Amino acid sequence: MVAGAATASEHRRRPQGAEERSERGAEQMVVGRRPMIEMKSPEQLQLMRRAGLVVSDTLKQLRAAVAPGVSTEELDELARETITGAGATPSFLGYHGYPKTICTSVNEEIVHGIPSPAKRLAEGDVISIDCGAILDGWHGDSAITVAVGEVDPELTELLRVCEESMWAVFAGARLGMRIRDLGALVERTVLPSGFGIVDHYGGHGIGTAMHQDPHVLNHGRGSRGPKLVEGMALAIEPMITAGDPETEELADGWTVITTDRSYAAHFEHTFTMTANGPWVLTAADGGAAKLAEYGVSIAPIENLARP
Repeated sequence: MVAGAATASEHRRRPQGAEERSERGAEQMVVGRRPMIEMKSPEQLQLMRRAGLVVSDTLKQLRAAVAPGVSTEELDELARETITGAGATPSFLGYHGYPKTICTSVNEEIVHGIPSPAKRLAEGDVISIDCGAILDGWHGDSAITVAVGEVDPELTELLRVCEESMWAVFAGARLGMRIRDLGALVERTVLPSGFGIVDHYGGHGIGTAMHQDPHVLNHGRGSRGPKLVEGMALAIEPMITAGDPETEELADGWTVITTDRSYAAHFEHTFTMTANGPWVLTAADGGAAKLAEYGVSIAPIENLARP
């Protein structure tokens, strides 16, 4: 689930799961004037991986269920059954009053669309499905955008560029980089395409709460922000548009749409960076197949030497 500027400050006042942090031993590091970035041990990242695999499997089933005539409510019911069937809890349900298990954003809806029995998919639509799960107190968060049947070639390209911009971050990330450098990797991938980047919503830290510091914007204006270090877990989620990237929020208080009603795409994965490379916690294979296209190998935590 996407973090926006207002949302982030709201979450900082009372982050979900704050009560459990000291019990689980997650270390917190003060970075500048920001609140705290939760640092995870290798064992805690393994627990996040388990939550990430629940999200991965849920999105796999949802992708297969997308078809003309299917309602977004039906997708939500499938997500709830899959998450709870795995012994996990939906992250989004009840979060600041959010009423559903997943977010389903169709066409000009960028993020936070609320599933409804009245909203049925049609040939040529694109739908962003954002999903989160909590397992043993740790969160996983991921999103995909899926074409419904045959879509316009421009929309196929929109989805491709958005997803590639996310993977460019995982492939290009290095320990010691600044958080804004990650946004620059998104920007470098998207700008040549001519698509718009939604610049005031972005990714976020994640762990014992769904939204944590730091806020990870999808653009870079110089090397600023906290350094990327071992033990961080970040949700990277570019959002791009076929037209103008300006946005507005609907009266439901959740759904964010493009002001010009151009179509949008949104992808997300949760990842961590180790001394040996990246590990995508919400990808079924840890990101191995996709990152191999960039000549990058993943570094699963179980392969790290213990001190």
